[in-house]
Amino acid sequence: MIGITLTADQIRNAPAPVRQWIEQQVSASLGPVPQAPRATPPQAAHLVACSVEDIAGILDHIRGVFPAVNVLFEFGRPGITYGPSTVMAFRLIDILHHTRLEDVGQVMTCLEMINEALTVVKSDASVRFCGFDNEGHCFIAPPTQASIATLWQTMLARQPAARENEEANRVAPAA
Repeated sequence: MIGITLTADQIRNAPAPVRQWIEQQVSASLGPVPQAPRATPPQAAHLVACSVEDIAGILDHIRGVFPAVNVLFEFGRPGITYGPSTVMAFRLIDILHHTRLEDVGQVMTCLEMINEALTVVKSDASVRFCGFDNEGHCFIAPPTQASIATLWQTMLARQPAARENEEANRVAPAA
């Protein structure tokens, strides 16, 4: 048997799959913990499925707040699906790690901005981009994740074309 000692900083700065593996190992070593069966996560009933146009509208509202834009695009990554694809879960600590914000409170502030932007885009104060549980997870509708990923890919595809047009305008002789 081999033992390895890791500091809290090493674990905190490890890639998400490594942190998840460590969590699984610690949980397995502690033995089963009685838990109630998981139902639909809290607030899932208020979540809406956002289209690419909805996400573009949210982006327009938060464009000047770079951390909120980073948090929004974190949901373009695949999440964990619960149940028959009713919601996708994302760990707030992973979002914090990927966006390099200082604490989960800043992530929550960005998520509140995104939720508020969606209420403006949809003209409905009851809609929610995301919901939360007490275990540090954030939930969105699977179509919302797909829309964010699609918008991200579209934006990336436009970048080379924009650069080519910019270079062509610089190289073109003045008339």
